[in-house]
Amino acid sequence: MSYWGLDHALPLFGKRANMPVASLPLLAALTPPPHTMTLIDENIEPIDWNRCARADIVGVTGLSVQRFRMREILQNLKQLGCFTVAGGPWVSVQEDYFGDLADVIFVGEAEETWPRFLEEWTRQAHQGRYEQAEKTDMTKVPTPRFDLLKSRHYLFGSLQFSRGCPFQCEFCDIIVTFGRRPRIKTSAQIIAELEAIRRQGVPLVFIVDDNLIGNKKAIKEVLRDIRTWQQDNGYPMCFFTEASIDLADDPELMRLMVEINIAIVFIGIETPNEASLRETKKFQNLRTGGTILEKVHRIQRAGMDVSCGMILGFDNDDSGIFDIQRRFIRDSRITSTMLGMLHAVPKTPLHARLAAEGRLDLEDPPPLGTNVIPLKIGREELRDGYVAVLNDLYEPEAYFNRLDELLLTEKIKLGNCNCPDYWKKHPWRNLKKQAWEWAQGWGLYWRLMWSVPDKRLRQIYKDRIWNFLKVRRESSVFLFYVIKCAMHYHAHRMAREIKTENAFVNSF
Repeated sequence: MSYWGLDHALPLFGKRANMPVASLPLLAALTPPPHTMTLIDENIEPIDWNRCARADIVGVTGLSVQRFRMREILQNLKQLGCFTVAGGPWVSVQEDYFGDLADVIFVGEAEETWPRFLEEWTRQAHQGRYEQAEKTDMTKVPTPRFDLLKSRHYLFGSLQFSRGCPFQCEFCDIIVTFGRRPRIKTSAQIIAELEAIRRQGVPLVFIVDDNLIGNKKAIKEVLRDIRTWQQDNGYPMCFFTEASIDLADDPELMRLMVEINIAIVFIGIETPNEASLRETKKFQNLRTGGTILEKVHRIQRAGMDVSCGMILGFDNDDSGIFDIQRRFIRDSRITSTMLGMLHAVPKTPLHARLAAEGRLDLEDPPPLGTNVIPLKIGREELRDGYVAVLNDLYEPEAYFNRLDELLLTEKIKLGNCNCPDYWKKHPWRNLKKQAWEWAQGWGLYWRLMWSVPDKRLRQIYKDRIWNFLKVRRESSVFLFYVIKCAMHYHAHRMAREIKTENAFVNSF
């Protein structure tokens, strides 16, 4: 169970997973002949163990939250006598985690080391550990083999523009893996990838950059070229992405993002507690130009929905932080919040500091949901407060009050509403686009009515949607509203399960 997994919402969309693992099609593109590659994503299909047993090399990758399942898979592969390699975010920060279950490990990026390993393996001269000496030159990264993915089973596609983030947040492993100098692909590369994804019939794409705007000057040039591509092709894609809060300080950048049809931007807000932001060195959230709340509203009014990450358990958090977080989310009108307890990832400055202070729980997984021993609050109080805040955020009335404040009171624009001049010049394209959005929206509405087992929730969704239609009739905003109902269903059920089962959201 995870916030990003969308486990409860996926059946409503008729999908098996939210998006493909970005590394799989990229590794396939980096694999030279005569080698061939088969991609298996356990999120959408069971592992074919017979196929694995016939392979010369079996690679395993996954997110940090998937490390336990990765170990199980490697154990099974070893029993089958497979030659195994492992890489990804967790191996990169905890190299010895899988011990001798992995014959070869890859640390960090692999654009150079993967082809070198294959060449050395062919000569039976491979090493047991690979790590690139230099960060990947993103202008040389090939177009991933999206054609090898079973795209029809994913809710949206994934695309990477850049790697690296210029900031220095103490808890973040992104800068450990990718560095603090943003590296970006060329417009030609990105458009080639867009064309490849489009050929797979994928209309929704998550731009997976950890901070799309790490290099503002460079990304603006790319966005202008993508705007041209979108307009030339009738806006075939809608995007979601991640960015830092200083996006709000650049009107031109916000306008360009809206004009390429970025509908949602995820921002690491973490906390309204300024002392905690200083503690964790998230100085970009403390810059002048308005409060965090004012900047969130600025981005929303520019034409993008804001989702966010929030963290409980910083050293400067006491028992008052729970109500502070509740008030901030309410006032921000942010509906989708990934709330978590602070966790120290190996190799990060936070992990090193807490290890030196003797404030790490070394059990795996930690019994109270985080390996951090807080300074001003008890561990049980932190856990219970986290569970309470999470459930409060996704109480239907609180959730939909935030959504209606944004869409019905503030009446922010989304999708087609943000490019009126273009659509006036292309009425036929506009008609087809609106017809598709209405069809998708009503289709999802009926799936909500038929598939959500909770009668009370079904009635809430029905009442809220019909109330929305009394005020607004734009097709793109209608589709967005119904999608938000499905997202609520997932988050609401997830929060209730955490409360009743004493489980925890995997967010680290």
